[in-house]
Order: sequence, then structure tokens, then C-alpha cells
Amino acid sequence: MKKRPKSPARKRRSTRAKKAHAGNGLRTVFTAKQIQKRVQSLADQINRDYRGKTLHVVGILENCFLFMADLVRQLKIPVACHFIKAEIHDTSAGGVAVREIMYTPPVQAAGKDILLVDGILQSGVTLDHLCRYMLGQNAKSVRTATLIEKTDERKVDVATDYVGFKTTAGFLVGYGLGYQEKFRNLPHVASMA
Repeated sequence: MKKRPKSPARKRRSTRAKKAHAGNGLRTVFTAKQIQKRVQSLADQINRDYRGKTLHVVGILENCFLFMADLVRQLKIPVACHFIKAEIHDTSAGGVAVREIMYTPPVQAAGKDILLVDGILQSGVTLDHLCRYMLGQNAKSVRTATLIEKTDERKVDVATDYVGFKTTAGFLVGYGLGYQEKFRNLPHVASMA
């Protein structure tokens, strides 16, 4: 029996099926190929901007880990890698609720060119706080790199020096971004239905 060639309509359906990950309600927003191309472009720009300097790349865990790994592997300049994680403590002082945000381990920024790296920029509060913290330590310079900027969720006007993609897509997972610690291993970024 001869096989019939696939019709264009059938081909379109199979492409859609790949994008809507059956069973987990995910829909691809940025493909692995798009991400790798954009990371290379950001690395090229960073290489030009920091030529002749040592760059201290500070990753904000957990969302940064895949983006930062791919980014630093493309850098041709001297790089020192650091990682920090936010620790949030809610306390009460005189009947007033107080939220204390600390970043551990501490990064010594004095006199260094710092690049803060995060997988996603939403409100901007964390990144703004970290920029101020590093500048308060007398860093030589502080810039930011984020794979994704959620333009509709910004609450703070923090500088975004290197941005991979801007979007208003829903809750995103994949390429380091997770939901209940799942989906971080996906090679692409997807939105949850």
C-alpha cells in the first residue's frame, strides 16, 4: 500500500501539536533555537562593552542558572562567576510588619564591574534592590542582564541593560524558570495554560 504525502493542513496540525505540549498544558513562547540565537547576540554585545575588563557575573538563583551558564560560555572576556539567593524574613517591630530581604552569600562588589543576571524580570523590585546594594558597596559599574522582561508587571523603573525578550505572556516556565520546582529543564520557554 502506498503512503500518501502529508497535506499542508496535516503538517500545520503536527507543528501546533509540538507547540502545545499535550498533557501538561504548556504552550511554547520562545523556542530553544530563538533563545540560543538571542543569548549569542547578548554575549556579543557584552563582549564589546567589557573589552579589556574583568566582568563579575552575579547570578540570582534559581531562575538564572541555565541562562547564565549559556551566556558566560559565550563570553570571550575574563569572567568571575558568583551566585546569590534571596532570603526573606518577615518579622514584627513594635506591632508593624517588617520584611527583611537578605542575599546570601555576600558578594564583594567594591571596585568591580558587576553584571547582575536573572532569568526573568517581573516587578523589578529584586533587581533594583540588588543594583542599589552593589552600588552601595562602591562597585565600579553595575549592569543587568535578563532573559525575559515581563513588560506588563513592572513596578520599579530599574535599568535593563541586556534583555533577551520582552513579553506579556502568562506564567512562564522552562530554560531555568520553574513552577513548584518543575519544568526548569525544558530547553525552551513556555506559558502555562
